[in-house]
Order: sequence, then structure tokens, then C-alpha cells
Amino acid sequence: MPSEKIFASPQDVETAFYEALERCDLEAMMAVWAEDEEVVCVHPGGPRLVGYNTIREAWQRVFAGGNKLTVRLSQQTTVNTPFAMVSTLLEHIATANNESQSAPVAATNIYVRGALGWRMVAHHASPVPPNSVAEAPHTLH
Repeated sequence: MPSEKIFASPQDVETAFYEALERCDLEAMMAVWAEDEEVVCVHPGGPRLVGYNTIREAWQRVFAGGNKLTVRLSQQTTVNTPFAMVSTLLEHIATANNESQSAPVAATNIYVRGALGWRMVAHHASPVPPNSVAEAPHTLH
């Protein structure tokens, strides 16, 4: 069942998303998602998942092991409008009991503002080769 929690800003949603990920908390995770059949999630190396219920089932499988995670974020950039925010960043994710096994992941998160405040509508994460996570150049192509 979707949450009625109100997120006042896209940054609040993003913070809640990563806190839920670290705790492997399914209810907290799904509270950040828009209750919509057009929401999209792509886990690293996984298929494109569309729809709230499909995404919930996928997160339930991810969290089934019960491992607590540590998530460190870096190189974040955002594009903001009054009704949407696109956030791109690197996620460094490891199990809490073995932080040396951190896997860098490039993520794009999209949030929109609606009647119930801000919600996530897309999360796309892809593995990144470890030797490519140096500080990103600031030139456009």
C-alpha cells in the first residue's frame, strides 16, 4: 500500500530513498515512489521494470537477504524545475559487514511534484568500471 507521507522537496525524497536502501526497508522504499503505472526502475544489470507493483516486488527480492547496506554518494549533479528534478550521481554500495566490497554504480533518479508532494518516478542504476570513477571532467561533448 503506497504511503501518504508528504515530501516537501525532491532532496527529501532522495534522502529517504537512500536511507531506505541502507536499511533494506521495503515500506520506506515504496513510500518514495509515485503510485503510478508509469514509474520505471532499472537495477544494475537488470531489466526495465514498469509500474508500482512490479517495482515493489523487485525491491522485495533485493531486500530479502536482510543485509544492511552502506551507501556513499558522490559526484552528484542535479537539474531542477518547479515540478521535476533529475539527479545523477555515483552510488558506492557495500554490505555493512564488508565495506571493502563496494561496487560503484552510476544512477539517475527522477522526481516529480504532484498533489501529494514530491515522489520518485524513475531510478536507473548501471555498474561502473572501478577505474572510471575518478572526478568527472567538466567539459561537455
